[in-house]
Amino acid sequence: MQRLEKLRTSIAEQGLDAVLVSQPENIRYLSGFTGSSGWLLISPTKAILATDFRYTEQAKRESTGFEIFQIKQDLHSWLPGLVADLGCHKLGFEANSVSYETYRKLTEAIQAKQIHIELAATTGLVERIRSVKEPEELKSIMHAAELADAAFEKAKTIIRPGMTEKEAAWQIEKLLREAGSEELPFEIILASGANAALPHARSTDKAIQLGEPVLIDMGARINGYCSDFTRTLFLGAADKSFREIYNIVLKAQCTAIERIEAGMAASQADRLARSVIEEAGYGGAFGHGLGHGVGLAVHELPTLNATSSDLLVEGMVFTVEPGIYLAGQAGVRIEDMVVLENGRARVLTKAKKDPVL
Repeated sequence: MQRLEKLRTSIAEQGLDAVLVSQPENIRYLSGFTGSSGWLLISPTKAILATDFRYTEQAKRESTGFEIFQIKQDLHSWLPGLVADLGCHKLGFEANSVSYETYRKLTEAIQAKQIHIELAATTGLVERIRSVKEPEELKSIMHAAELADAAFEKAKTIIRPGMTEKEAAWQIEKLLREAGSEELPFEIILASGANAALPHARSTDKAIQLGEPVLIDMGARINGYCSDFTRTLFLGAADKSFREIYNIVLKAQCTAIERIEAGMAASQADRLARSVIEEAGYGGAFGHGLGHGVGLAVHELPTLNATSSDLLVEGMVFTVEPGIYLAGQAGVRIEDMVVLENGRARVLTKAKKDPVL
């Protein structure tokens, strides 16, 4: 229940009487509940999991210590009365996951019932707690990273000229699932040739050709926790221009990993890699941030980019993934997951970085 106590401290600091948790990963993190429909209502003295008939028995098994409240209608039908019964007058809600329509109906229901409840939008209350990983969380993340590493090494023996991007991506997904991965944290990105210049490309029916780069962004999931890494390969003898770009990206990544330290601003970490790419003359071709946190969600806090206000602290797990993308030509991204331990970044993904396949 330590996680709940941390949240209750944040609730008090925000001047709230309670908070409604609706984001699925946050619900799972706080309660252990893995159902697809549910809400948490957390006050200084109460921890309530509200869900419908389909999940009540599951909730009882997964969420010990929580009061299970069975619901039959939409949020606005039952929440005002429940909050009023708790004596709460200022209720926080997760602005990033509650739709405007839900907010509107809830506001109208509160007014119609003449209940004195103020709704207060919040962001990041649970996510900030989630950003620092506990030992058991890190264990699952490391398992997911090891599984993805092994699948990638096997995939390198399968990918060949003439195979389509979709076929190769499916073979990788098959390897991951057969090795024990739960539902993949994201659709595998396998992009070859000019398609590799699209940072978030979708695998297509394009046939992979000899003499072109192949960018592979993949990950696994264990106990709900994700891994995420990227490698860029080259089919055949890599030409001079590819090797130049690849070595710049690799230098940028290694520089960041070596120099990132606990207490550093996330924007400063981004600058470590970005300056290498800018000095090489490719600053305009690195259009995304350096990385992102990884945990129950594949993209979570901290955010590592030029405008981030996040601070990197012990126990955080995040990616370091600089890239150079030349539209219509090719792209290179190298991504690893790291954990901040003893003040420094320890790399969790171990797949080899030799680009020649």
